[in-house]
Amino acid sequence: MTIFHDEIEIEDFDYDAEEEMYYYPCPCGDMFQISKEELMAGEEVATCPSCSLVVKVIYDADKFKAEAEEKQIDSKEKETVCST
Repeated sequence: MTIFHDEIEIEDFDYDAEEEMYYYPCPCGDMFQISKEELMAGEEVATCPSCSLVVKVIYDADKFKAEAEEKQIDSKEKETVCST
């Protein structure tokens, strides 16, 4: 059984598109982190690499997957238009 430090909505995390990681400040001074790939797989636990705290990420996994797939399709369409 996991004891969560807090429950944080995905909208409150900062997203780094280059790393495809979501970050949220940890009380220890580091950042909780969870990857886009983990979220796509239904994971809901963000960990801090510097301490033992974990937070539960509140998000709709189905909606997240649908939006991520839609963004991926949009970016592929833009690449096709730009390369022609």
